[in-house]
Amino acid sequence: MLKFAKNYMDSIEGIEIFPIISLLIFFTFFVVLFWWVFTAKKEYIDEVSDLPLDNQKDQIL
Repeated sequence: MLKFAKNYMDSIEGIEIFPIISLLIFFTFFVVLFWWVFTAKKEYIDEVSDLPLDNQKDQIL
């Protein structure tokens, strides 16, 4: 089955660009995520990290 897929992919013109595009998207996403993590304000991170444990706003009277 893999030989069939490989032979089929070899016959498609320009198919070699898709792995390069995928790698660039993956790399760009994680570089931006890494940059955001190190530039985020500590107050925002603390506020967001406490959201799952903040039950006072969710209590129904």
